[in-house]
Amino acid sequence: MRKLVLSLLTALCGSAQVQVDVPADIQADLDVEYSRVGERVAMDIFRPKNAVGPHPAILCVHGGGFRAGSRAGYRALAIKLAQRGYVAATASYRLAPRHQFPAAVEDVKAAVRFLRANAKKYALDPEHIGATGGSAGGHLVLMLGLTGDSKAFDGYGPNLDQSAKVQAVVNYFGLTDFTRSYGKSVDTDVVLPLWLGGDLEHERRYHQIASPLNYANPLAAPLLSVHGTEDKYVEHAQSVWLTERLQAMGAEAELLTLPGAGHGFEGADAEKAEAALFAFFDKHLRPKNQRKVLISDHGPKGEIVLMNWPSGQELARYPNGRGHDVQPLPDGHVLYTVAPEHKVVEVDASGKRVWECCEGLDHPLAAQRLPGGNTLIGDARLGKVIEVDKAGKTVWQYASEDIANMRMRNSKRTAAGTTLICVEAVAKVIEVDRAGKIVWTWQAPGDVSKRRLYQAWRLPNGNTRMTISDPGEVVEVNPKGEIVRSIAGGKMDIQMGWTSGHDQFPNGNLFLSDYTGRRLLEIDQDGKVVNQLRTGPRTVASVAVVP
Repeated sequence: MRKLVLSLLTALCGSAQVQVDVPADIQADLDVEYSRVGERVAMDIFRPKNAVGPHPAILCVHGGGFRAGSRAGYRALAIKLAQRGYVAATASYRLAPRHQFPAAVEDVKAAVRFLRANAKKYALDPEHIGATGGSAGGHLVLMLGLTGDSKAFDGYGPNLDQSAKVQAVVNYFGLTDFTRSYGKSVDTDVVLPLWLGGDLEHERRYHQIASPLNYANPLAAPLLSVHGTEDKYVEHAQSVWLTERLQAMGAEAELLTLPGAGHGFEGADAEKAEAALFAFFDKHLRPKNQRKVLISDHGPKGEIVLMNWPSGQELARYPNGRGHDVQPLPDGHVLYTVAPEHKVVEVDASGKRVWECCEGLDHPLAAQRLPGGNTLIGDARLGKVIEVDKAGKTVWQYASEDIANMRMRNSKRTAAGTTLICVEAVAKVIEVDRAGKIVWTWQAPGDVSKRRLYQAWRLPNGNTRMTISDPGEVVEVNPKGEIVRSIAGGKMDIQMGWTSGHDQFPNGNLFLSDYTGRRLLEIDQDGKVVNQLRTGPRTVASVAVVP
């Protein structure tokens, strides 16, 4: 162990010497200023010294009735978290009565933004940040988890270009409804008026605005609340109200009740609470068994995204101008279509272009690197599918008016050397040989004006798997054209709008994009959804599992 001495300015006393014992395998960055709005506020950051990042991060927020307390109180927990592989920061914030609501909320938001803005410096994962706190600190981390990306409490602090959203919250006995606190606590009559500028009679509106219960929403960060039944400062019911309201909305919320425990835990209660905290953060901030996948975002952001699945952690982004197709290549290279440039490009692992093709394309929607090094490209406007060599010279072509003027979508080469082309306009798949002869077709059942056929793959068993819209469906048909497997569609067991891109994980599960539903799904071999990710503004055309 090595010893450091840190001078802390607290709300209760002047400059006090606090001895900090930091294990040799932990890096401590002490008294790091994160904002200077109103007054200087700082945090202490603890992280694994030699472990390779990025690490998930946790912000620890002290209690003290909004008028007292010190970030030093969470230093021991922060060190434990760092030893478990987290970057843990314990932050000070502006205190009442000099600084009233919403100053403290603005500060903890600024603290999250600081961590995210300095992710590379502190080797933390900006997509996986949690927050924990007790009492007043519990209230503040609840506000983080419930208000998400809302700008209402951002204030005027630094790093406003960063998100203050957190991905998980552990709340120890934080107040959730200030309007129902009076008469239920030994010090509410003193504490709340100092922070809210008046008592309930004179500042009811601010009591409501400051109450986390009023911000409950289905998109809230996953929440664990830990509360004792004999808490004399914050009634146990406060955690019950919020947990039940979030659960009713479909949000993830849990309550660990400690019978007989008061405001602050000791002995077995403290051990139980800490174990629950570790387990909750491990579950939500350190997802296991991740696989890398690629998605082609055809929406407003217009990006190819390399991400972890199923967490959705984004690892890299490459602009595609709202292109459609994507394929992983060896050594981290990626092949994809770029709509406004009328090109197909290949980038290396750093995002640098190492190949592009070709002059004369109009609207390339499909791209596939073939085993021999050539590339298959489908141009939906020109109505042709071409195979080009490394120099961009066309060595094979199939062209037809039947697939021109945006009537086709994806095209894929089979192991037998034939080419599958999805004729979206008539909900049909055609298979053409090297001579350009149609050797097989399949017509989707139903209204062909709605049943858009997006992508088809020939499987090793000789069957063909395809994705269709209205309703979204995945079908597998045998060489005779008989449907041998169907997922979703008219059965409505899984409801999708337009199933576009699809691929398969090594374990046999399917990886699907519900294009209009704006979500990604993993379907097991029994046809059940095992993982799902809402894509927000992203409308994903194609997906690919990275080998």
